[in-house]
Amino acid sequence: MTRTTGTYVISTTLGESVRAFVPYPLPPANPALPPSVFADHNRQAELALARLSGVSGLVPSVDWLLYSAIRKEALLTSQIEGTQATLTDLFDQEAGFKVSNTDDVEEVTNYLRAFRWVQAQLRDPKGLPISVRLLCDAHRRLLDGARGAGKQPGELRRSQNWIGGTRPGNALFVPPPPERVAELLADMERFIHDTATDLPALVKVALVHAQFETIHPFLDGNGRIGRLLITALFEYWGLLSEPLLYVSAYLKQHQAEYYRRLSAIRNDGDWESWVTFFLEGVASAAGDAEKTIIEVASLLASDRKRLLQSLKAGPTSYRLFEMLPVMPRFTIEHVRQQLGTSFPTATAAVKVLVDLGIAVEMTGQKKNRSFSYQAYVEVLSR
Repeated sequence: MTRTTGTYVISTTLGESVRAFVPYPLPPANPALPPSVFADHNRQAELALARLSGVSGLVPSVDWLLYSAIRKEALLTSQIEGTQATLTDLFDQEAGFKVSNTDDVEEVTNYLRAFRWVQAQLRDPKGLPISVRLLCDAHRRLLDGARGAGKQPGELRRSQNWIGGTRPGNALFVPPPPERVAELLADMERFIHDTATDLPALVKVALVHAQFETIHPFLDGNGRIGRLLITALFEYWGLLSEPLLYVSAYLKQHQAEYYRRLSAIRNDGDWESWVTFFLEGVASAAGDAEKTIIEVASLLASDRKRLLQSLKAGPTSYRLFEMLPVMPRFTIEHVRQQLGTSFPTATAAVKVLVDLGIAVEMTGQKKNRSFSYQAYVEVLSR
């Protein structure tokens, strides 16, 4: 039996009349989603998340892991939308180095800012819950700056948008008319806070993400806010105690399939294929994140051991080493400020790490030198 997942209404935009899709409220009905269909995929995804949580204990500070995981998610979710920035660009910008594609890096740092703000709200007893207002405020932070200024940051769209094609009439998909957006988001918010549904939390995350992308409530940034919503729901429903997962890696790797599965919900009523794809993605992304953590842990352990065995190493070089996972690119001035020490002491600490091959000097100059914890950057950039 096939199901319909919404209805079409006529919407007029740019002088053209088009059929805009209005999704039915969640959860899917006629027929309802049978949880048994996803039982195996859901169990695999939950196990992968549990392993990921467990393996984070291999590293002395979870902040080291979060530093890279959050940046990878920010980067990959932006790359899905065509941003060209790399992880190294992001580290360079944070170290105060010159980067060529500043607009692209700004988009990624805006995502980081929006993400951190959402996380702070969810962790504050007085903060906003997951709601339309939370998403609008996150959207304002996401589009803050050069490229987003004309795209109504923080506001639900007041005009008809479309996806693909050169004009509304040949679009791949036309989301609901603007006057329907607020009520559709309110329905979605009700579903998020409805405790009566017996669907597993991961399945609900999959449903909410697809519903958000179908509503497409903003003029720009819908993909990034929709994927930020995935991370927020993981936190809200207690699926992962820290955001160590970068599910956008899987979605970017299977980008055509990602869009195809979302389209099949609207065109064929096929929620099952999308949910299965999403659960497979969570399991795969959790496995990749787990492998990266193991690699990072073993690199840090072997480099720490070399440092501790060195006769030239002292307290300042130990302190510097412990900072490298959250400061992988740096200058001596940067080190001086972070360690609150003198320039000669900072210079000596950096020299110890360079002599041991832990840090690498990147300019080949005598002055204004910059350094990289290169092996670590390479592990994270894979």
